[in-house]
Amino acid sequence: MAQDKFLSLLGMCRRAGRLQWGHDTCIGSVRNGSAALCLLAADASARLGREVRRAAADGTPVLDTVYTMQQFEAAVGLHAGVLSTEDEGFAKELLRLYRNDSREDISV
Repeated sequence: MAQDKFLSLLGMCRRAGRLQWGHDTCIGSVRNGSAALCLLAADASARLGREVRRAAADGTPVLDTVYTMQQFEAAVGLHAGVLSTEDEGFAKELLRLYRNDSREDISV
């Protein structure tokens, strides 16, 4: 159930114009300090994960999700291994929903 809410919120974030997608755009958003949260698809390449984490070393949270690129695409209409939001409100709510759905402690 929370999965549906998480993916629905991603769709709302896109419709609000507050979602970035793809390697170059997300890395750029992190580097210029405007990204509030980066989301990595479960099937994103290890190289992409390393590059996003390296760019986010300044403190931008990076969340390794359980969602695949196909699930991201179904939610937001875009095929991407990494998504980011520049909106603090969306970022906080996405993290809250993800944590509530997971039984594990999430470190970002």
